[in-house]
Amino acid sequence: MIIDVHGHYTTAPHELRDFRDAQLAGEPASMAPISDDRLRQSVEDNQLRVMRERGGDLMLFSPKASGMEHHVPDPSVANAWARVSNDMVHRVAKLFPGHFAPVAQLPQTPDGNLSGVLAEVRRTVEEIGFVGVNLNPDPSGTWAGRPMTDASWFPVYELLEELDVPAMVHVSTACNPNFHTLGAHYLNADTSVFTQLLQGDVFRRFPGLRLVIPHGGGAVPYHWGRYRGLAMRNGWQDPSALLSNVFFDTCVYHQPGIDLLLGVLPPGNVLFASEMLGAVRGADPSTGVAWDDTLVYVKDAGLADEALTDVLTDNALRVYPRLASWVSPAGCARSVSRRPARRYAAGGPS
Repeated sequence: MIIDVHGHYTTAPHELRDFRDAQLAGEPASMAPISDDRLRQSVEDNQLRVMRERGGDLMLFSPKASGMEHHVPDPSVANAWARVSNDMVHRVAKLFPGHFAPVAQLPQTPDGNLSGVLAEVRRTVEEIGFVGVNLNPDPSGTWAGRPMTDASWFPVYELLEELDVPAMVHVSTACNPNFHTLGAHYLNADTSVFTQLLQGDVFRRFPGLRLVIPHGGGAVPYHWGRYRGLAMRNGWQDPSALLSNVFFDTCVYHQPGIDLLLGVLPPGNVLFASEMLGAVRGADPSTGVAWDDTLVYVKDAGLADEALTDVLTDNALRVYPRLASWVSPAGCARSVSRRPARRYAAGGPS
């Protein structure tokens, strides 16, 4: 079974955007009815079709990342927007059991909206069975907030640890035109958060917390030696010390990038993902392979069979233990128990 841990509902019916536009205009906003047939068509012709064509089985599915728009400061607006967006994703997952598992958008604001965030985590995870959440390290969209090692984040980490549910660290829209949302802001966030974690002691405080850094970790694999050197120079923990709690996905859109990712990071810390129908669409004209058909690159990376199985399947089931309830028994012959990770060394696994 091939599990894609990074998919967004970029093809939602226009009524969802209409609701958001009304919110942002300060008008009364109510969600127009959308039939199950409309929802089915929105993914059958898009994510589900492409996933099947490429050989995937199950996708972790969350609201459109750039549409989270956490820079909007009103907590009541953020709460309503997260609820409507998450409920739409949940409906899709229930219509396609075994193909989609829901991951939540949180109602973050530049000031935090802590009570709203904690309430939505409990509602989505405890009440309706979401398997994870997306946590924005920069709700302001301008990097005006506090680092993820700051105590203001601790109540969120405490709840995630209590519920045994991971967070994908994923920013939303950039509010500074110097940083293109997809080409710079996303990757800057991935890199910045890893550096923040390296300097702090979050995982000593919350040893059960698990964070997934998307887009291959931004610059992290490419500059692993830089982080090791900075750690030695500044008395920080070695970057390998984070690998019990920090994981990376394979949303890297060329073969050399995937080869680097899997050559530097242990396969036990890499989860298959494509972010298909997201930031980058179309095919590489030099190869004919779709940019986001990352399964091709992962399979061509030369991993041993056990390591390949970890990346494509078992790591997701271990990092997202609530995913087991969304896995079709017919689609996965192996156990979905949360077994310990295989041990690999950083800096050159096979």
